[in-house]
Amino acid sequence: MKILVAVKRVVDYNVKDRVKSDQSGVDIANVKMSMNPFDEIAIEEAVRLKEAGIATEVIAISAGPTACQETLRTALAIGADRAILVETELALQPLAVAKILANIAQKEGAQLIILGKQAIDDDSNQTGQMLASLLDLPQATFASKVVIADGKAQVTREVDGGLETISLSLPAVITTDLRLNEPRYVTLPNIMKAKKKPLDVIKPEELGIDIAPRLTTLKVQEPAQRSAGVMVADVAALVEKLKNEAKVI
Repeated sequence: MKILVAVKRVVDYNVKDRVKSDQSGVDIANVKMSMNPFDEIAIEEAVRLKEAGIATEVIAISAGPTACQETLRTALAIGADRAILVETELALQPLAVAKILANIAQKEGAQLIILGKQAIDDDSNQTGQMLASLLDLPQATFASKVVIADGKAQVTREVDGGLETISLSLPAVITTDLRLNEPRYVTLPNIMKAKKKPLDVIKPEELGIDIAPRLTTLKVQEPAQRSAGVMVADVAALVEKLKNEAKVI
């Protein structure tokens, strides 16, 4: 079984985002970048399936600028067998990414596609669902447990009411939640091995798909500062403030 895993290069989760002065977007100049945490979980799950003898090959794929090669090398160090970068300087939106993944998945004959449920930079939570629709495949989102057996994937999903377990026929699309696994620590020997693993670079034009943006960002701004808390003398004063100032009751 061949597994395709999508990974995205994002601002590191420990870094506080800064908005550009013209409010056109987030300033990423001289900012530490890393693999999207949900995608790191996706890579870890795919590698575990290979180590269990269920998968035969794990392919990591990313779309974006040349710097995304660093993210793919991290995926290779975790245990992916090879990587593909669809290189473009264009800011890709979820539909464009889904089209790219669908194209590569069909060419590679992937039987399972795993990706994070969302990226921490835009929190769109759309790519996996769009990908499943484009490929007309069953999907399981927010996966906290995955069991592959007899040509099916049994997936436990995290839903508002608790947990839901569903069975999917392969091929299928799965998006990962935080509790699916804990990604391994990448060791120096594996980082060195990753440098020798194949990483193919292609252009979107070679895939023959339209990745033009469908949405226009009008303005990006930081959330409003929270006002300082106040002490109240009694419950009556609290209710009064909730009514007249906060207007929540």
